[in-house]
Amino acid sequence: MERKDMFPGQDTLAYRILEMAAVCGELPASLIGRIPGSTSYKETVMTALRKGGWLKTCYNDRLRGYRLGRLAKAVLLDGSPERFSFYITGNADTNRIRSEAARRLRLHRAAEVYASMMNAGVEVFRDKKLRVFAPDGMEAGALDMGCPAYYSSREIKEIGIDAVKIRSSRMMGVLLAPSGIYAVYNNGMHMARWDYRAELRAKVFLEVVLCRQRLSAIYGGTEASGLLFGDSLELFCRILMDADGRSRCFFLLDRNYEHFYYLTNDHQGDVLLRLLCDTGRKAELDRILMQGLHEKDEGFVVENDAMDENGNPVLFGYFLDIPRINQFCTALQIQDRQGTIICFDFQKEALAGLCGRQVELSAISFEKFERRFFP
Repeated sequence: MERKDMFPGQDTLAYRILEMAAVCGELPASLIGRIPGSTSYKETVMTALRKGGWLKTCYNDRLRGYRLGRLAKAVLLDGSPERFSFYITGNADTNRIRSEAARRLRLHRAAEVYASMMNAGVEVFRDKKLRVFAPDGMEAGALDMGCPAYYSSREIKEIGIDAVKIRSSRMMGVLLAPSGIYAVYNNGMHMARWDYRAELRAKVFLEVVLCRQRLSAIYGGTEASGLLFGDSLELFCRILMDADGRSRCFFLLDRNYEHFYYLTNDHQGDVLLRLLCDTGRKAELDRILMQGLHEKDEGFVVENDAMDENGNPVLFGYFLDIPRINQFCTALQIQDRQGTIICFDFQKEALAGLCGRQVELSAISFEKFERRFFP
């Protein structure tokens, strides 16, 4: 029996791991824990994949990851060339991986984004989504807005010479969802240095190409939002705490993006990403939160989603919208008013150290929310 006859079947966990390794180039060892399945079973599968030569381990500069073996690449290409050739042929970073730690770390950051998207039900495979950024115009067909789709920065650059406008941007890719367009970033555990002008050019580029040209029928008249992933809520706290410091994150705080959401690289982040993409479930959650509150006051001096019985503003902050929360807390302090932020229980401690005495925090049980909305 040839070795390729022993290749994992398509509906198996082993095949999914190989798919992820193909798309990511190098799958960080730490990411295995975020793949659905029991820990013991995943350990067994990973052992079998390494022993079979389908995956090989790379460890250097304290970065451990897994790459496809040569035969695994050949079998994947033979079975689904339209899905994998973009990633595991030619001189792509995901195929001919450089050894420098910085290059590998970027692949790891991209892999974390892919994991979040896949866990949230977002389509990432090229054979399952339209080539929105095709160089000769968008591929014929209707974008399936029932299924959100993620396009990496390399896919965006397929558009051609116009991609020079996103050069130097830290953007990992763009998420297209029924709820809007999201420029996606991943800082991991570190504070990033933002090139203000480069990120603004990237935002304008997305809005011109998607909102005014190729997807104007869907996104016309809307603005892109930002989506920042981080390894923990500590990074979110540092961003808000530096709001008035020398290292101020102007790009995140100054409402260049009307909304810039912060999600963690973990299960809670995956669930909130799914909620962000699902306008129906989000509307239902907001309807529940509105119970006992009054409608928002558009003309109020402090931005709000609702007003409480005492006439104080209430903000739905469960997506950790960086500029909005910053502006809400700052406005309350300036106006010497009281207000409430509604968040999930796992976010409460982080917000408590940031918001000051003017803000009351009302926490939702994440466990109960998930059980009801995503059983």
